[in-house]
Formats: sequence, structure tokens, C-alpha cells
Amino acid sequence: MPKLNRSSRKVRVGKVIRNKMDQTVIVAIEWRRRHPIYKKSVRHITKLMAHDDKNLCNIGDTVNVMETRPLSKTKRWRVTSVLSSNSLEQPQTGQITIMNEPNDETADAEVNEKDVTNPEVTDTEEAS
Repeated sequence: MPKLNRSSRKVRVGKVIRNKMDQTVIVAIEWRRRHPIYKKSVRHITKLMAHDDKNLCNIGDTVNVMETRPLSKTKRWRVTSVLSSNSLEQPQTGQITIMNEPNDETADAEVNEKDVTNPEVTDTEEAS
């Protein structure tokens, strides 16, 4: 059986859509093909499980993957490089604290805390 060179391995470029597993990412590869009857370009998406040895990939990154020997039941690809890092990080939701500065007349200043995640509390309910 002849040995395969590294140059004969398949190489693809895709986008990371999931990185919840340890040392494994799921890469979506988009490709287009013309429909045989309707002659319209149809978009296909192939999802590959790829080995990410150092856990460098984040969701939204564009990566280069190369075919390799079977690493597990479904993992046959490995990440060779991260081409662009477009990680999608969502901001933290929490509380906004509004502090009133004390006037000379009122020495007892109160700190109003509004919970951003609870829309049921309104300003009229806080006043009563």
C-alpha cells in the first residue's frame, strides 16, 4: 500500500460553529453546487469535527483544517491554523447602580438599584 504525502491530504477552510468539547471543534464548510434541473446555485453546508490540540478556536473563527488519520469515531480532521479570529462574545447582563449625590438639605441619600433583567419593576412601584 503506497504512503500518502501531506500534500495529497484534503485541506478545507471553514468557520467554527461550536467549541464546547475539549480539544474538539465543529467546523462548518460552505460550498455551492448548481442544481441539475433548475440550474440554480444551491448552498450546501458540511459540518466536520476537527481536532484542536491547544483549544485556541472560538466560535466565529475562520480556520484551516486538514484531513488526518481517524482520531475518534467521528473525528477525521485537525485544525492547522486560525485564519481570522472573529470570536462572538456576549456582554454580561447585571445590575445598574444609580447613586444620588447628597444635597446640603438631605444628609440621608439613598442608593437606588434597578435590576436590568427584571422588567416588571417600574419607577412608579419604587416610589410607593
